[in-house]
Amino acid sequence: MCQVISLKIVSIGNFIDYQIQLSNNLVKNDSTMLVLYTMGKTIPEEHFGIVGEGVDINVLSRSGPIYDPIKLSRFLFDFYRVMRKIRKYEPDVIHFQIGSPILAFFVPFLKRYRMVTTFHDVKPHTGEKKFWEPMPLHYLLRSSEEILVHGEKLKQIIVDAQYKPSDKVHSIPMGPHNIEPFMVHLNDDIKEEDNTILFFGRIYEYKGLEYLIKAEPLITKEIPDARIVIAGTGEDFKKYEDMMVNRDRFIVYNHHISFKEGAEIFQRCSVVALPYIDASQSGVVSTAYGFKKPVVVTDVGALSEIVDDGITGLVIQPGNPEALAAAIIKLLKDRGLRKRMGENAYKKLNTDLSWENISKRTIDIYKKATDGSFHN
Repeated sequence: MCQVISLKIVSIGNFIDYQIQLSNNLVKNDSTMLVLYTMGKTIPEEHFGIVGEGVDINVLSRSGPIYDPIKLSRFLFDFYRVMRKIRKYEPDVIHFQIGSPILAFFVPFLKRYRMVTTFHDVKPHTGEKKFWEPMPLHYLLRSSEEILVHGEKLKQIIVDAQYKPSDKVHSIPMGPHNIEPFMVHLNDDIKEEDNTILFFGRIYEYKGLEYLIKAEPLITKEIPDARIVIAGTGEDFKKYEDMMVNRDRFIVYNHHISFKEGAEIFQRCSVVALPYIDASQSGVVSTAYGFKKPVVVTDVGALSEIVDDGITGLVIQPGNPEALAAAIIKLLKDRGLRKRMGENAYKKLNTDLSWENISKRTIDIYKKATDGSFHN
């Protein structure tokens, strides 16, 4: 039986549920040990609630500064405990899910095993580049037998940079990222509210929120009662408030959004906007699909590979508030189109982007990494 261990770091963002849901599907075919590594974060109760039977879950957490001797010693003790358990487990494959370059710290202790690494982002986002990040990321690239990314365009970035040959880099969709924890709180009494545009998630420069704010006067000129809901946290929000021409057209939830609150926000919105100026992929797309909401996305990263233009949403060029406004207006004015796109999006989520499909393709890559030499 093939045994697979997934190691996971979450520094900023949320890949924990991705790892859990992939493991839930892998365990149907393989024995899966799950190591979730978090930095100063607690794992939401909803995530523990979706762990499938047969998944051996282990949480390795580090809180506080690295120079705190007490907290560092606790982390090192837990790290040693987990490494011993991994060695006793004798996996065939170590699958790294990269949410932070700090995961490179694990590699020297696990080099005896075949390694597969998923890079959720293949390059730093605008405004987030750190001078020290390239070295550990290159180390992870070189140490891995096979590389997984979430789109053909992202694969090409790695191949063009000559980090890995084309046959060692594989494109697999991101999948229904963060769906189940939201769906726990689905409420049939909450209905869609007309002319409500949602911007959801982390608020940083690369998300392009400024272009949605610039699009607002164009939208409300055509649809006076349109509202833009901004839900999430990130950098200082004051600079975005200062950009708003009509502050009363915005509803802002500038705090951590719980899954319960997020489910209500998604259910109420008419359309979800992702005006990013750069990206790899986005879990917001699949979350919107789960709520049967059409999306407006920019053609950056591999977003256009999971949004079928005119079918599950609309794809526009980045940095263009006029095009963004036109796309949103088109959807808000046509309830039938929104409904068709929402249904198409939900269907795509449960076929092309399904965990069943993704897990099968992932297992094929494990087999390639091990040359088919699995433990029996």
